[in-house]
Amino acid sequence: MALNEEDTKLTQLNFACSDLKTLLQTSSKMEESLGKMDKKFDLLDGTLSTASRRLSPLQSLAMATKALDTRINRAVTPALALLESFKVSDSLQLKLLELSSTLSAETTPKKRLKKLLNYVDCVNQLNSAINSISQEGEPVIQKLQEVVEFLSRTKATDQDRTHRLKETLFTLKALYENEVDAMKFDGLLDEALLNLQDEYEGTLQLLRHQNIGDQVQVDDKEAKIVASDLGTVLEVEVLRRISETLAANDCLDICIDIYVKVRYRRAAKALMRLKPDYLRTYKPEEIDAMEWETLETAINLWIQHLELAVKTVLVSEKKLCNQVLGNIMDGVVWPQCFVKIAEKIMAVFFRFGEAVARGSKEPHKLFKILDMFDSLEKLKPQFSDTFEGEAGADIRTRLRELTKLLVHGSSKVFWEFGLQIEGNSDAYRPPQDGSVPKLVRYAINYLKYLTTDAYKARMAMVLWTEQMWKVGILSKPVTDDNLLQDAITNVMDALHRNIETKRLSYRDKILPHLLDKEDLKRQSKEGLGSLARAKMEAFLKGFDEISQRHRGSYRIPDMDLREQIKESTIKLVVPAYTEFLNTFLAVLRGKLYVNPDQLQGLLAWIFDGSYAKLKRRDSKDRMVGGNSVSAEREIMDL
Repeated sequence: MALNEEDTKLTQLNFACSDLKTLLQTSSKMEESLGKMDKKFDLLDGTLSTASRRLSPLQSLAMATKALDTRINRAVTPALALLESFKVSDSLQLKLLELSSTLSAETTPKKRLKKLLNYVDCVNQLNSAINSISQEGEPVIQKLQEVVEFLSRTKATDQDRTHRLKETLFTLKALYENEVDAMKFDGLLDEALLNLQDEYEGTLQLLRHQNIGDQVQVDDKEAKIVASDLGTVLEVEVLRRISETLAANDCLDICIDIYVKVRYRRAAKALMRLKPDYLRTYKPEEIDAMEWETLETAINLWIQHLELAVKTVLVSEKKLCNQVLGNIMDGVVWPQCFVKIAEKIMAVFFRFGEAVARGSKEPHKLFKILDMFDSLEKLKPQFSDTFEGEAGADIRTRLRELTKLLVHGSSKVFWEFGLQIEGNSDAYRPPQDGSVPKLVRYAINYLKYLTTDAYKARMAMVLWTEQMWKVGILSKPVTDDNLLQDAITNVMDALHRNIETKRLSYRDKILPHLLDKEDLKRQSKEGLGSLARAKMEAFLKGFDEISQRHRGSYRIPDMDLREQIKESTIKLVVPAYTEFLNTFLAVLRGKLYVNPDQLQGLLAWIFDGSYAKLKRRDSKDRMVGGNSVSAEREIMDL
């Protein structure tokens, strides 16, 4: 067993030794192979290095070629786009000619407006194409020229390519230098813009104010005045598009001139349908020369027409102006255009109102001036809305100036009215028919009318406004009612002084026969009776004369005034007569005289014809005498 184990180990060792020898032999061969491979790698590396050195110039040339192509493409691509823009411009010009032809042939209004919109679109497209050529032409040509010069100088590409680029450059230069200005200023675009100006003016003329004369009637003060829209949606759209197209083509001034000219004429013609011939009179001396009825009618029409102009015509014009020109220059243009139209119209109304306010200050003008003032006060909110902002400042200022003139004018008329009353004391004698003097009747009716609801508040407002201007806005003036009350009181005082002056110039020739008793007190008993009877006879004779005068020529048509005068006369005459009769009853016996009741009845009959049959007193109440009966009968015959 032990020998077998040793033989086995020995055998294993021999196998191991054999394997080691084989492994060593293999390693030696591998090392030899690796050496050969190393030599091959060195040879390959050398070959690659040589190839790399030979390929490097080719790589640089390829990169240079690519860079050159990029540079050429950057110049050629915009140049080709510019040439394409010229082609688009040509096609748009041909389209514009076709649209112009069809537009001229179209007669249906609505269809024509739609074709006009297409025409405007084509004009805008042509303008954009020409602007694109104009703006991009010089940079494109400059880049292409730089490339051609570079290629010609460096010979970086073949001659054919350089030649083609040169031809392209010359073509673009010729087109740009010769065609662009012609397309902008002398070509179809310029003709199209002229056509649009004509279409613009024609379309503006089509928009008219409808039924302007029916908006308000002379007898209908409650009629509501409402502004109407001018033009359809399509018409307004066409005008707006044309305005924007003209503005984009340096024709904004022409656009504004056309708009203002046409719309002013349309607005003026609308108002001329109201026949405001009175507006041709605008100087104070011409106003003063007018008949009062004519001037009164003119002022009434002025009030109505001014309200109509502000609330309808100009409101409609303002809306249209905003719709048509509102998008131009961020909305800065249209307010100025509207004010140019409005100023010409308002100036005519203002100058008439100013002439009336500056005219003579006759009393009868006061109420019409107050009407004018009231109409302006009512129109103030509308003025502020219609003529808003900086653009309408001049119109608002002129409105304030006219209001000031009316305030000063109406105040001066009223104050001078009081002065005229007081200065008229000796100018005219009282009427011989016993009627109320014209001045008194006129003044009373004047003040009555002034204190009616129609004018009381207006006059108070005028007086308050004038005082505010005089004393300052920070002061505390008296109330409107007190100002008017004081003003009317001053006129009444002047009227009272006028009447008193006339009254004092006349002496009562009848009543003194019974008021004056001083001479009777100095008489004896015998002379007292004779003088008392003489005074009574003189009184009755004077009473008879003035009664006949009342019956024949005196006229007091006003019932209230006649009643007041009757009562005053009775209070003045009857008590004096009664006192005289009672005082001298003893010396008057033997004669028959009218008793106080009969005298009062006579006075009542004189004034209103209501005298009833007179009652006589018994002879035992009054002394009877045959000679005095005829006197009583003579009085009763009245």
